Amino acid sequence: MASGDSIFIFEPENNAPPASNYATKDSRNSHPVLDFDGATDEEAIFPSTLVRNYASNGWTVYCWIGFTSAVTGTSRWQIAVERINSLGLDIDSDSFTSFTSALSFAVAAPVTGGVFTQGSLALTNSEIDGLVVGEKFRLKLRRDADGTSGTDDITTDAEFLGGEIKET
Repeated sequence: MASGDSIFIFEPENNAPPASNYATKDSRNSHPVLDFDGATDEEAIFPSTLVRNYASNGWTVYCWIGFTSAVTGTSRWQIAVERINSLGLDIDSDSFTSFTSALSFAVAAPVTGGVFTQGSLALTNSEIDGLVVGEKFRLKLRRDADGTSGTDDITTDAEFLGGEIKET
């Protein structure tokens, strides 16, 4: 696998939501989206398997984000990864990597409603929990609406249109 090759495409329909504080299903002009609240941290979880031709160069996660009505301001997003390996991970409880300020990225509101902007975040192999080819994993996407990891000054819902992971 070469740098820039796609590893995983994730869409709103792939969300396996957590038990609480989850992004809600919605649509915008028949495009499926997930709504993330502007006041409460909400999450979406996307399960997958790491492709066999991954060369362990790290990931860059890309997300297409729009807003229900905001045309100014910045939203804050975080990523965590859960590695499900053959060493006996008990999936009865979560085992995600920690959200840290290093694992966050900002997305500015476009100046026109209905326009989506792409934000991205690069992750090292250690930040993806040492995940290796063929292993199951879950990617957790969180809107940090309370601004713990940086400024989120958009009070309306953010809309997630889809995402992609590429090898860095």
